[in-house]
Amino acid sequence: MTETTAPGATENTVITVTGADPYDITIGRGLVAGIAEQIGTKATKVLIVHAPTLGAQAAAMRESLVDRYEVLLAEVPDAEAAKRVEVAAFCWQVMGQTDFTRTDVVVGLGGGATTDLAGFVAATWLRGVPLVQVPTTVLGMVDAAIGGKTGINTAEGKNLVGAFYAPSAVLVDLDMLDSLGKNEILAGSAEIVKAGFIAEPEILDIYEADVDRATDPTTPEFRRLIELAIAMKARVVGEDFKEAGLREMLNYGHTLGHAIEHAERYSWRHGAAVSVGMMFAAELSRLTGSLSDAAVDRQRRILESLTLPTTYPVGRWKTLLATMQRDKKTRAGMLRFIVLDDIAKPSVLTGPDESLLFLAYQEIGD
Repeated sequence: MTETTAPGATENTVITVTGADPYDITIGRGLVAGIAEQIGTKATKVLIVHAPTLGAQAAAMRESLVDRYEVLLAEVPDAEAAKRVEVAAFCWQVMGQTDFTRTDVVVGLGGGATTDLAGFVAATWLRGVPLVQVPTTVLGMVDAAIGGKTGINTAEGKNLVGAFYAPSAVLVDLDMLDSLGKNEILAGSAEIVKAGFIAEPEILDIYEADVDRATDPTTPEFRRLIELAIAMKARVVGEDFKEAGLREMLNYGHTLGHAIEHAERYSWRHGAAVSVGMMFAAELSRLTGSLSDAAVDRQRRILESLTLPTTYPVGRWKTLLATMQRDKKTRAGMLRFIVLDDIAKPSVLTGPDESLLFLAYQEIGD
């Protein structure tokens, strides 16, 4: 369900994720100032898990809450370095030393890695405490903070340890993007493009009409993209919270993308790796006869217009294949890929022959 207030500069959009544990995603500006409404009256303590670059914002949030709660700050490493069991253990230690109870609240303030970690910490402490997500990047807003997938990485791969755990609320405050670097906005746009190809073709039209306006957080076009991508994910996870069926389509581009992130020791931005992964999935779709050359070319043009990579070294294939075979999306020893029968028509390709995968990889190899 989507509700929008009367037109105006301060309008908010509310998208409800349905299911066993429904919650609202609120999109607008100036939302962080009202975060106490989302925390509620049952909590006495709040743990704000935040990235190092958001120290000032975390401190300001703390100041706005100290009259009502005991507020704890947990600064965690930037990006994927946050998603380690040692970092989760640091957060658990803070909670244990302060007698954090089941009615107290964890706030995830940061990008996708921070919200993944905060969600995992909330899901595991006392078998689950309330969680409010405040994503501060495009990736976090349209993907990581929504849907209840939480997790940390291991030496063997990305997100192999985690839990499905719904937040109490998600605040998508577009003010958070005003100081975000252009490269971060472009990288995060890969997940929006994904939403366009698997379900929302309007997204593709917006990027093709004017990519500069589509990547400017102050424009109506940008906000429309954010809302379309969030609404799509909300619909999917509302119907399939634990990825029993429909939700799997959200993995388009992610099987190879996660392998690339692992191969690059997480030095690549997630969006860049997924961009290459989507091109691989598109080529795989074309080779199986389901996707037209024109659709594959369209995907490549849009990703390249966002300066996202669409190729990867040919010689890395064996390493990537071995990593994919350990991926959590593999079932009964068989690799599974989300492919496209057409734009907005995803399907699952199970156990493709390795020669077919290699052929598709050759198409994106450099």
